[in-house]
Amino acid sequence: MQKIYFVVVGKIKESFYREAVAEYVKRLSRFAKVEIKELPEGANPEAEADDILRNVKGYVIALAVEGEKLSSEKLAVKLQRLTDEGKDVTFVIGSSCGLADRVKNTADYRLSFSDMTFPHQLMRVILAEQVYRAFMINAGATYHK
Repeated sequence: MQKIYFVVVGKIKESFYREAVAEYVKRLSRFAKVEIKELPEGANPEAEADDILRNVKGYVIALAVEGEKLSSEKLAVKLQRLTDEGKDVTFVIGSSCGLADRVKNTADYRLSFSDMTFPHQLMRVILAEQVYRAFMINAGATYHK
């Protein structure tokens, strides 16, 4: 079974965000083994970089505003290809200060969800839902309309 890792900086404070992430992780667990690694916030993105890089595994996808924007269907294709290649995937979300350049440069791929800025905690929910959606698309399920 494929492994999906979420390496994230900072803790989710609001219970409704924690519950939403937990729900999507529960749903996703039928398709992949999921692990979330919460790292402590540093003084700046560079201070967080070493900790992030120590915790990534497999194919690394960094969320970055300058990354490539994909439709849900294209994300599904990308994840299916990685599954077919037997690769585990790590998604990285930096703190509200962003990601250090060396983390982005080390990543195999940079993914952007929008040119807009989203709250760090909400981005975890959005990412978990989109990864779940991608697996549902690949399973041929009706979740994605």
